[in-house]
Amino acid sequence: MRLDKFLKVSRLIKRRTVANEACDAGRVLVNGAVAKASVKVKVGDIIEIQFGTKSVKVEVLDIQDTTKKDEAKDLFKYL
Repeated sequence: MRLDKFLKVSRLIKRRTVANEACDAGRVLVNGAVAKASVKVKVGDIIEIQFGTKSVKVEVLDIQDTTKKDEAKDLFKYL
């Protein structure tokens, strides 16, 4: 699954266009490397997102095309 779509489906970022912009600005890292929106995400990857001064680091546990709001938190775990 594409990185920008995973960020939206998992509700880490609200909209796919915002996820796309964050990737273009270099604020999203996958396994320690700056990632483009088109990077393929797989189970076990470590994603780090920088929101201003705050940084969020998560591990991908599952990948689904769609999910309900209350199940979205099961797609990743915070590190």
